[in-house]
Amino acid sequence: MTDTIDCVVIGAGVVGLAVARACAQQGWETVLVEAENAIGTGTSSRNSEVIHAGIYYAQGSLKARLCVEGKRKLYAYCEEKGVAYRRCGKLIVATSESQLDKLRAIRAAAAANGVDDLVWLTREEALAKEPALHCVAALESPSTGILDSHGLMLALQGDFEAAGGMLAFCSPVVGGSVNASRVDQPIQLDIGGTEPMPLLAKRVVNSAGLYAQQVAHTIRGMRPEAIAPWRYAKGNYYSLAGAAPFSRLVYPVPEPGGLGVHLTLDLGGQARFGPDVEWIDTIDYTVDPRRAASFYAAIRAYWPALPDDALQPGYAGIRPKLAIPAKDGDFMIQDAGEHGVTGLVNLYGIESPGLTASLAIADEVVERLQQA
Repeated sequence: MTDTIDCVVIGAGVVGLAVARACAQQGWETVLVEAENAIGTGTSSRNSEVIHAGIYYAQGSLKARLCVEGKRKLYAYCEEKGVAYRRCGKLIVATSESQLDKLRAIRAAAAANGVDDLVWLTREEALAKEPALHCVAALESPSTGILDSHGLMLALQGDFEAAGGMLAFCSPVVGGSVNASRVDQPIQLDIGGTEPMPLLAKRVVNSAGLYAQQVAHTIRGMRPEAIAPWRYAKGNYYSLAGAAPFSRLVYPVPEPGGLGVHLTLDLGGQARFGPDVEWIDTIDYTVDPRRAASFYAAIRAYWPALPDDALQPGYAGIRPKLAIPAKDGDFMIQDAGEHGVTGLVNLYGIESPGLTASLAIADEVVERLQQA
């Protein structure tokens, strides 16, 4: 007979690690299962490593609330654990008079989300901070930063294992079953291999990222209509050959599907540009060098001196977008109130600012499991 454990978390990206850590620290016997042979091999290792301020998201949304909460918790956690980070700040730039109303709307939306430290900069004030910049005005976000995402994940893994958690690599979930009519019925997961191993759990958190919906579809007893439809948005990044003349991140006003082709810096000062938005049907991380041609015009709108042939293919990330217009690009933390299965939480559409919000998402998940 298979023993029933307290909790299984599916997926060892940054959010899955944060959730597993929080569950183990509740005293729950927790197993974290990961299909790959290492932590954070998907979306968590293919992003801008930015600590977001919580500026852009709709008032009252999960993204707005959890990003603002998560930013505060993340800075404190990095300080406590010695994870490398820097509050470098960010400039959101209007490159034409026609964008000023959008910039004002961004400032108002940020204030509604509790982000009250944005500073309006005139053209002269912005250029005094970043002389290579072109803009007619800018918003400065001093609480935006960057961090070592792999260092963060290692710290979360260490906390999880120190709390008694067990991490199982090469352990994909290939099936399972639930009984929505029995609140005391454990959830069965079938862990991959030629002969899948059944695992029974009182609580399951599906944090499988790009594959969260596919995992949910393999579990018998889940109502298919409760599984959120999804789309993949690929974002290509290009690195800059040579040094960039910027000390802060630079973002244009947002575009549909993303935040525009922005300039970010890593902790070593290397500049990279992206992501763009490329809608795809299958997972593909190849970066086409030819797409760089469209980046030059977008970047030169705010950095006119970008040299020719300065962009080199970097890497690509894929964002798991929800194909639900009513969600307006928000996270979906789905519990029994939506799908009817006690003890199961599905995390859908966890894209940016998922890294920033990871610790707050974990606390939200634990609270919902406790209420269940």
